[in-house]
Amino acid sequence: MSNAHTQSPIQQANVATSRNPATGELIATYPYQTAEEVDRLLDKNAAAFRLWRATPMRERVAAYGRLAAELRSRSETLAALITAEMGKTLGAARSEIEKCAATIDWIAENGPAILADEPVAIDGDDQVHVSYLPIGTVLAVMPWNFPFWQVIRASGPIMLSGNGFLLKHAPNVMGSAYALQEAYEAAGFPKDLFANLITDNDTVARAIEDDRVAAVTLTGSMRAGSAVAATAGKALKKSLLELGGSDAFIVLADANIDLAVKAAVEARFQNAGQVCLAAKRFILEKPIADAFTQKFVAAVRQLKMGDPTDSQNVVGPMARFDLRDELHGQVQRTIDAGATLLLGGKKVEGAGNFYEPTILANVTPGMAAFDEETFGPVAAITIADNAEHAIELANTSDYGLGGNLWTQDIARAQRIARRLETGGVFINGFSATNARIPVGGVKKSGYGRELSHFGLREFTNAQAVWAKTVD
Repeated sequence: MSNAHTQSPIQQANVATSRNPATGELIATYPYQTAEEVDRLLDKNAAAFRLWRATPMRERVAAYGRLAAELRSRSETLAALITAEMGKTLGAARSEIEKCAATIDWIAENGPAILADEPVAIDGDDQVHVSYLPIGTVLAVMPWNFPFWQVIRASGPIMLSGNGFLLKHAPNVMGSAYALQEAYEAAGFPKDLFANLITDNDTVARAIEDDRVAAVTLTGSMRAGSAVAATAGKALKKSLLELGGSDAFIVLADANIDLAVKAAVEARFQNAGQVCLAAKRFILEKPIADAFTQKFVAAVRQLKMGDPTDSQNVVGPMARFDLRDELHGQVQRTIDAGATLLLGGKKVEGAGNFYEPTILANVTPGMAAFDEETFGPVAAITIADNAEHAIELANTSDYGLGGNLWTQDIARAQRIARRLETGGVFINGFSATNARIPVGGVKKSGYGRELSHFGLREFTNAQAVWAKTVD
């Protein structure tokens, strides 16, 4: 299960609560909207959608330019908010805001051409084209681990085509949710076109069923995805799901070990390991396994963990203490099943949700750290007899989001990539996202694609227009 999106068991009834994960300090509480408030919100959002749908593309693009400027002008404030609400290091939070702004820039520059009417050549004199038209309001259920980026990568493409956007953000980052709404409105988007829904899961289900909502996108756990997909399917509505992953980081015998180790450290421990696309299972071909492991342990041992506002620290706290407890349980179950603890494996005492950067060796299928998504600073090492065995191990997973492959033979790597059951493969690098490249998964990592031209067209009506010549 993808821990990024699990609701906190300590959440107060009918209240969303934000706490600083580094200190435990209460930041703010946000009362849930009543059924009547949700109904009024849906009405306002629907009216804003009708206005936005009729807005010429050039005016939409201009609003996107202003949005990018708003994000950059507020960068320090927004980065500090991210760090306070979910514990990301301040430098990484700044980078998240800039990535959002850069993506909005790319969408504004490239989106109009991607969404323009597309001519279709056909025999005879008939004129045929495909138009990419808005479908209505899309309800987005979003996670806390990238509280701005996850929302921007969904809302940016969805709204340029003329759709409305209704955000159900994670309860612990509601400050970020409101900051996003403020940025959209300050940029001149119609009021209530980007709107926040603060409520319980039952009300979210009713919103999905509501005629004022056209579709739903979710980044979350398999359990949440299954529930949302079932509700959307019953209502005959489109859904997109990104349900986390347990990405393999395959290192073959001919790889550059020093570069692979350097990448592995960032791939696993960025954002305290709380990344769906993070490398989690390190599958090492036997001839280089000892050398890689020794260098990997030494490098991880040097990571500084602590106050995320201190630039010397690269690993901050986990977002919630219950998620830390769940991760620790996975580590203990893996050790009990026969794995070897090489580093870490403990909750840090004192204030905050800190967990030691951890490395487990001799991890095999059937163990928690191999079979489950470990959403925190824990790396699992598995030894492969050869490349074929490495491919088999990588595919031995319910997940299929991303994968990493290290070898100096690029042609061979590209052949292997086609055999990996994932939505993305990164050769001699580690999983990342970019506005130009689609992101999404297969198997139980979900379906549908965000970003690139796929994302811009994902929630549109591809309307075929066929005009016959009349003599």
